[in-house]
Amino acid sequence: MKLVHIADTHLGLAAFSRLDPDSGMNLREKQIYDNFLAAIDEIIRHKPDVLVHAGDLFDTVKPKTRAYTTVLEALERLHAAGIPLVIIAGNHSMTKTRYTTSPFEVLTYHPSSITAAYRFRYEKVEYGDTVFHLIPNMLRPEDYRTAFDQVEFSRGHNNVLVTHGLATAIKDKRLATVAEHELDGTILSADFDYIALGHYHNQSQITDNAWYSGSTEYLTYGEIRDEKGGLVVDPGRHEVASLDLPRTPMYECGTVPCDGRHTREITEEIIARVEQKRPEKLSMAQVTLDGLSREHGKGIDMHDLAAVREQLLDLKIRVIAKGGEAVAPLQQDVRAIDYLREFSVFLNKQQLSAKQKEFVARTGREVLATVMEQHREEAADDH
Repeated sequence: MKLVHIADTHLGLAAFSRLDPDSGMNLREKQIYDNFLAAIDEIIRHKPDVLVHAGDLFDTVKPKTRAYTTVLEALERLHAAGIPLVIIAGNHSMTKTRYTTSPFEVLTYHPSSITAAYRFRYEKVEYGDTVFHLIPNMLRPEDYRTAFDQVEFSRGHNNVLVTHGLATAIKDKRLATVAEHELDGTILSADFDYIALGHYHNQSQITDNAWYSGSTEYLTYGEIRDEKGGLVVDPGRHEVASLDLPRTPMYECGTVPCDGRHTREITEEIIARVEQKRPEKLSMAQVTLDGLSREHGKGIDMHDLAAVREQLLDLKIRVIAKGGEAVAPLQQDVRAIDYLREFSVFLNKQQLSAKQKEFVARTGREVLATVMEQHREEAADDH
């Protein structure tokens, strides 16, 4: 058995303010659709027996029409190539109640061989010499244990677990998002021949048999150093290899020291740093200014950067203020703000008893998560 493991494609995500001149669509959104279909073609060229998607196919629970049609086109290509798709719902595209229609119900009507787990329960499917045990994003953290307890390992097959969440072994919790659940280490059992994980956007090996494939795209600047793509897996031989997939590049252009320098000189170095990367047209780039102060007046004149910015999809300029360690973007990237983490940082600075802090943390995170999810759904409706 050879399978390809991908996750976190987030179809429908839009960012920045540039529009595609032909379609009028948000350009970043269109890039993600086009790159996804190109990635499917690349996967087909590797001729896997099964394609596994470990969650967050869509960016929202109410996908845009173009997101749906892109997936249907991908299913057509996989169907023509005879490659089955095994997919689970992640936190971004999982309904919040058992009575809401899932976006995956539409996809299951496609004539291709697709197994989609999205009903808040354990499911399994067998292909060739492998049984896939599927645990989608759940309503409550304890539901993962209930689902896992239903797993029956097949002695005559490879056993592959597909699930979505944050493994407790990962100390980097920057991905704290709505409906995120931590995966107890005991669920990531060594009895599985392979565990295909979704949610963490950096391609990572968690245990001997458990891997995050990482997201296929750079979704925020916080991921600029992450490994992206997919994984080619032979669970019977316990072999895992990285698979490079099409994506829009994101370049780290380093830090420009600003102390004692004129803004024009700083601007020239920003341009030089970007050009040194020889970036692909309509890619993304980030540069950090260290020590920018009031002595620099209003700061960098964006008009001077117009030519280089026009070649890029986006140029993010971060500023480390003189005498301080805080890093802030010159242009605020709202999607990159981890509101739940910011709330936790704020709460830790308050003079509260342990009991009060626990209550405020629990209640506040629930309220904030609800507001964030409502905002996400309203944004989807607007499109």
